[in-house]
Amino acid sequence: MAPGPGRAYRYVGPPELWRRGGGPGGQLLRTSAEFAAWMGARTAAELAEPFTFTVGLAGFLRLAPRRSEHVDCAGGALVLSAGEVGFRREGGGWAVEEVSNQSTGYCPDVASWPAVAAALDRIGVHRPGGFTHEVVFRRCPGCGRNNIVREGHFVCVFCDDDLPAYWNVDGGVS
Repeated sequence: MAPGPGRAYRYVGPPELWRRGGGPGGQLLRTSAEFAAWMGARTAAELAEPFTFTVGLAGFLRLAPRRSEHVDCAGGALVLSAGEVGFRREGGGWAVEEVSNQSTGYCPDVASWPAVAAALDRIGVHRPGGFTHEVVFRRCPGCGRNNIVREGHFVCVFCDDDLPAYWNVDGGVS
């Protein structure tokens, strides 16, 4: 199935990270009260940088400290999106300062934004209309390695083969 809203992404990162196990490292946030309580328990240092996030198949946000692995944040499960998100105080609540789909473990397509938007809306966080930093991932059909496309240059950094115009990192699930 073509990537898009509601597409599930499986972990495609280093196998050693997948195998280490250990349950979800991310905090599941289903309501605005849960989000406010979790954010209230963060230190100033934690709040100064973005968090690792995933959106699970049920559409809920999980957050973990920035240097956490996405596969740990998601508990190894399939996700609707993954990346990094930073917040700022706005009025009496919270707003997204920055958000990206930067996750080399899941390599989600930029089309995964609607899942992120819905998860943020569900917990009452003001958000932008899309990722503030979009990361374009492609798998090289020649050498099979994952690439980040920079400046619209769809060429594999490992073997110089052309990369497809469409997202192709995981031929797996939908």
